[in-house]
Amino acid sequence: MAGLGRFKVGLPTQFAYAFSFNRKFAICLTSAAKSNGVIFFGDSPYVFLPGIDVSKSLKYTKLILNPVSTAAIYFEGDASSDYFIEVKSIKVNEKVVPINTNLLAIDQDGNGGTSISTLKPYTVLETSIYKAVVNAFIGSTRVGPGVPAIDLVLSKGVYWRVFGANSMVQVSKDVLCLGFVNGGVRPRTSIVIGGNQIEDNLLQFDLANKRLGFSSSLLFQQTTCANFNFTS
Repeated sequence: MAGLGRFKVGLPTQFAYAFSFNRKFAICLTSAAKSNGVIFFGDSPYVFLPGIDVSKSLKYTKLILNPVSTAAIYFEGDASSDYFIEVKSIKVNEKVVPINTNLLAIDQDGNGGTSISTLKPYTVLETSIYKAVVNAFIGSTRVGPGVPAIDLVLSKGVYWRVFGANSMVQVSKDVLCLGFVNGGVRPRTSIVIGGNQIEDNLLQFDLANKRLGFSSSLLFQQTTCANFNFTS
């Protein structure tokens, strides 16, 4: 268990002060049960076999601060240590899903918005968002294993594309399920991006510049998070 939150007690800040590098870290969770993923502290490159520097293909979006803590126990005035990004809309098969976009913003009480969590195995969506995404997904899915891409549309036209390897979960030999769950009505955070959706994606948390870098699926670069190479 390691604390990777954005405040001074987190490992990224502690290591940055101790070893004099930038407040930056990157994680890459493997989808393979018998293989390890990797975490990098400090600057890139992030080299994966066969000699691929994933840092060169990252897209970037801003990390935003939720001014109200999302922890179960906190002091008044504490900000959240979670990592939030600004999702503007959601697309399924490149078509905008009709949702209440007010839920995508963080209100004055710290409710709403989109965070990233490795503690959640699957992405959790507020009920109305969940139903809209599921309906759009079903409407765009044909017979067979091929499934539509899901895009999280961010600021400045940047989007984070979730392919079938990250949107689907194999529960048995012949059964695949959508790896998104219903988070209920009025949850604290409207969208929480979970572990299954970020497997074999490299995420760079640049705390100094308040931005998130992300690769989308490394499978399209013919590598995985288990293929890190510390010798390069």
